[in-house]
Amino acid sequence: MANTLKNKKAAPPPPEIIPSQASDLVPIVIDKKRQVRLGFGIFFLLTGIFTCLAIVSYCFTWSIDQDKLMNEKGLSYFLFHDHSPVVNMCGRLGATIAHLLVYRGAGIASLAIGIAVAGLGINLIYGKRALPILRYLRWVSTTLLLLAPVLTFCFEHSAFPLGGALGKNAIEYFNGLLGKLGTGMALLSTVLFFIFVIFALDLRPFLNRMKKHAEKVAANLTPEPVFNAPESTEHTDHIDANTPPFPMDNGANQLKNDNGNTTLVIDDSRNDKKWNMPLEERAAPEPELTEELEEEEYVDEPETEEEEEYSKFLEEKNAALNEEKAPEDLELSYVVKQVNEPQIKHGDHISIADNEPFAPEESLRDYKFPTLDLLEDRVQEAISLNKEELETNKNQILNTLRSFGIEIKTITATVGPTVTLYEVVPAEGVRISKIRNLEDDIALNLAALGIRIIAPIPGKGTIGIEVPNANKQIVSMRALLSSEKFVNNKMSLPIALGKKIDNENYIVDLATMPHLLMAGATGQGKSVGINAILVSLLYKKHPSQLKFVMVDPKKVELSIYRKIEKHFLAKLPNETEPIITDTKKAIYTLKALCDEMDNRYELLKEAGARNIKEYNEKIVNRRIKNPAEHKYLPFIVLVIDEFADLIMTAGKEVEMPIARLAQLARAVGIHLIIATQRPSVNVITGTIKANFPARIAFKVSAKVDSRTILDAGGAEQLIGRGDMLVSHGSELLRLQCAFVDTPEVEEIVNFIGDQRGYPSAHHLPEPEMDDEEGGAKVDLKNRDKLFEDCSRLVVQMQSGSTSNLQRRLNLGYNRAGRIMDQLEAAGIVGAANGSKAREVYFRTESELEEHLSTMG
Repeated sequence: MANTLKNKKAAPPPPEIIPSQASDLVPIVIDKKRQVRLGFGIFFLLTGIFTCLAIVSYCFTWSIDQDKLMNEKGLSYFLFHDHSPVVNMCGRLGATIAHLLVYRGAGIASLAIGIAVAGLGINLIYGKRALPILRYLRWVSTTLLLLAPVLTFCFEHSAFPLGGALGKNAIEYFNGLLGKLGTGMALLSTVLFFIFVIFALDLRPFLNRMKKHAEKVAANLTPEPVFNAPESTEHTDHIDANTPPFPMDNGANQLKNDNGNTTLVIDDSRNDKKWNMPLEERAAPEPELTEELEEEEYVDEPETEEEEEYSKFLEEKNAALNEEKAPEDLELSYVVKQVNEPQIKHGDHISIADNEPFAPEESLRDYKFPTLDLLEDRVQEAISLNKEELETNKNQILNTLRSFGIEIKTITATVGPTVTLYEVVPAEGVRISKIRNLEDDIALNLAALGIRIIAPIPGKGTIGIEVPNANKQIVSMRALLSSEKFVNNKMSLPIALGKKIDNENYIVDLATMPHLLMAGATGQGKSVGINAILVSLLYKKHPSQLKFVMVDPKKVELSIYRKIEKHFLAKLPNETEPIITDTKKAIYTLKALCDEMDNRYELLKEAGARNIKEYNEKIVNRRIKNPAEHKYLPFIVLVIDEFADLIMTAGKEVEMPIARLAQLARAVGIHLIIATQRPSVNVITGTIKANFPARIAFKVSAKVDSRTILDAGGAEQLIGRGDMLVSHGSELLRLQCAFVDTPEVEEIVNFIGDQRGYPSAHHLPEPEMDDEEGGAKVDLKNRDKLFEDCSRLVVQMQSGSTSNLQRRLNLGYNRAGRIMDQLEAAGIVGAANGSKAREVYFRTESELEEHLSTMG
């Protein structure tokens, strides 16, 4: 056996494959598969994007294109043979796809289909599951089946098919099966089931946070002193286990480390003995500081062994930091500036408008200005200075700059309520752009949000680096209103916005702005900023001097001011609501303000005055001809809380009168305050920006939004909660907005509203109606051929709804609207009532037929 195996010839070796030939055989097949997958991926991605864009465009253009889509010849004729233009950005194909998915499908929820198709394309392009689309396809179907009926149920009379045919049919079926109440309960149960069972939403973390917050509030009910009351003339600090000892004194306190490298100079004018006194003694005039007191060197003597050990620990730690991070040949001055503006004495019933003269107004001679006790007293909250935090931030900034080869001469810090400004003087030869580009690197090393670099600071030879404080302070509205700068100012419309980084109160005249544009993301302090402006004006101006026109599309933000209707509000005659919430009424009001502006210019022309100030002075001093034809003109401030909603619903009808007011209304005392949470270019257009030189930006989500509102970046770096940038003139300042809570505003409004006011609100002139706005008459002789069918339908359903006519008779939006106008003119249905269905005047078809027979 062994011999047989040995005699067998060995099998020939396999043929050798030349490497060049192998590389030519395999990759060809692989590349073809990859190209096919890539082609399909790009196709699905573009299809999904195209579908989403078509649906989004359909939301704004559906009423114009719908008559063409619902013609008698069908969609194929519209798609391939109809040559009439369409408004949808994706053309005839996009309008058709959107019509099928939205109108005849699942409504606005059909966006999920486009997103899913685009996600599938991304997966094919990457060759892997970059997005888990297949895993979440069930959620796409769930969205379509659940969101469509929910939207239809919540917006039953909406002209736009939010829920599509799917939602409409589902709601009609369930309304017949369960009734309207039962349908609502079933939908609510289904939504809650998906939230708490399918998505497994856990409320325990939220409840735990609420519990901790309640415990913290309860613990803070017992106030603790910031500093120990001195028993002698020597000053002692309150030592806390979590805060390093930080000596404070009236003079310039010198703190030196053991190695003598860095000197920390603190100029603290707030944390002196006066702040240890009772509140009623703080208003006493301060004694002048002598030269001996200013030059006195402070020595911190620890009182206990624990304090002494803790101080030694901090000294050793700071020495180690300086040995590691600061070179021996560099001396840095470190100055913390704080400003304490004088305030009037805090009493129980003090009005800040005692020195404010106002025009003679006999009808409200007994009007009383709001008192300071209506606002919460937060004056005792001093800005806390943490030496360890300041030194750590300084060293981190220096190390970061040195790591990029940037040497620094000096560094100075200015501590504000929420932000500390570090002013850096670079060495000779350092380019400013090199420091400006290190914004993200400094933020990374400081592990802080909201880092902002100002290179250079206007008017100074320094570069500013703004770093948020670990412990942020609330700016008290009461402190601003009681400051001497606000009380004794001679401004026409003074508003107290907040505090600058150097703790100086920022008081500005709205009349010099002359119009204000505010923007910021949701929850960043925009509404509080509006309240701060309005409260400032209410505290300073008499009802005869100032009127507000308030437009609130959200219906809840400005409703709190409804009670001062007969004191400070202006509105159209015969208007029931003092706060304007309806878009059409807002358009009429803006046109009325334009008419008011024109009337005021005529009065100024006849009186020979150039502006409202000169005109009112002539009225008061009786230096005007024909006094019976003239009257004292109050300032009018137009406040629009959510401008984006008006632009989306009315567009040019709102933009043009606002642009006209912004261009011309300043001289006649009409000023605008416009706020929006969506500072996009289609909302804040070039026409509006050109006439709003004063702008306020709270925190926004993207840099492009900051550039839209401010023409500069920086708003995306803010930290929120009232942190804002103000652009006025050539300045761009960072402020902390004054905080005024809703209960405080209610107290002020109730104080004013409980007094005797004028017989009615200030009336604006009635605007002239254009024909297309309601003045055009409906010609009943040329009734639509479906007029009688529609009249019978509304009587059968007892609901005059345009959307029902669209659904039942397969009509376009424009045609259904024209028929509804004809039904109103014929006396079959009532006038439009917002989003509610119109009232039907006939109960039975026999009554309707008798009425139709009389029309001929």
